[in-house]
Amino acid sequence: MFDRQEFLKDLISPNNSKIVMLVMDGIGDIPNEDGLTPLQKANTPNLDALVKESDLGQTIPVLPGVTPGSGPGHLGIFGYDPIKYQIGRGILEALGIDVEVGEKDVVARGNFATIKGDIIVDRRAGRPSSEESAQIVSLLNDKIKQIEDVKITFYPGKEHRFVLKLTGDNLGDKLEDADPQKEGKPIKYTQALDESSEKTARIVNKLLDEIKNVLKDESKMNFALFRGFSKYPDIPNFENVFKLKAAAIAVYPMYRGLAKLVGMNVVKTGQTVEDEFKTLKEKWNDFDFFYVHVKKTDSYGEDGNFDNKVKVIEEVDKALPLLLELNPDVLIVTGDHSTPCLMKGHSFHPVPLMIKAKFTRKGLSKAYNEFECARGTLGTIYAIDVMPLALAYSGRLEKYGA
Repeated sequence: MFDRQEFLKDLISPNNSKIVMLVMDGIGDIPNEDGLTPLQKANTPNLDALVKESDLGQTIPVLPGVTPGSGPGHLGIFGYDPIKYQIGRGILEALGIDVEVGEKDVVARGNFATIKGDIIVDRRAGRPSSEESAQIVSLLNDKIKQIEDVKITFYPGKEHRFVLKLTGDNLGDKLEDADPQKEGKPIKYTQALDESSEKTARIVNKLLDEIKNVLKDESKMNFALFRGFSKYPDIPNFENVFKLKAAAIAVYPMYRGLAKLVGMNVVKTGQTVEDEFKTLKEKWNDFDFFYVHVKKTDSYGEDGNFDNKVKVIEEVDKALPLLLELNPDVLIVTGDHSTPCLMKGHSFHPVPLMIKAKFTRKGLSKAYNEFECARGTLGTIYAIDVMPLALAYSGRLEKYGA
């Protein structure tokens, strides 16, 4: 199989340029009943002004028709083949909240959920506050410490999210998700996908029953869903591959974890987009590459909340001058996948892409949205090709061949 990373290594020539990758999670959408996407509806004078100086296109995160999770979606735009590197969501969440993961550990992303009988009625338990969720995590840690010879530990995350860590001998990580992925469906127990993971599956299924019993008197957070079981993977270091010293500015643990996994330096930041852009300014002289992540575009897409997705886009646009005053040599504005409000979930649709740099062809596009990007000068490309373009636009790629 052709390896882009290996191919690029001999062509990369470091310089002093700065690259910013602004990722609005789940930004891609489809028209609502009024015929508009959130990007079309939003008032975005700053983003639209950039179009005149930029090349536009759209990305396919994995393959045409394939709906990506957040992990594969991000790996692609970071320049990693999301088919070759299949990373469990658990390790991303765990690293994002600084959980130490050793060779005897298997971790998983947890969601608190609401059940009635054995039916999932809310996969996010009404989106509790992080403080409320942490109280339930504390309760579980107090009541459930070990199953058979396996140590059980829970770690609080943001809102309804938490991390499960299993520690013991002979634990594999090839398990089905213990999550039906949709409301109105029965509780789903896990199954091992190989012989080495049968013990892990047995422990997880016993754990689900214990959690159900411990939380039976809770009105909303009365069950848990698990997905992305994973051990610590082997993946190339971003700085070694692309010869870029990279910083990650993200609020949510999973995205901090993903950046940490590929070797980016995860820096502390505040809770708002403006806070993130201020952090970017503070760290400007310390790094070559900056990954800046905005989560709520995806959250509101999953909730089917069109108006709030529009508001987040407008919040980004309003804060954008803080970023633009730094005058990065290359500015990439994109997403990791599409999350259409009408579908209330990730989708297979291509993702808007804009690259502002000195030597762009520009084009006929007038605004930053799905349809203007679709007719842009970059055309439709795979997400894995965004990083080579970033290097090329920044003058960091030498000519190939004589």
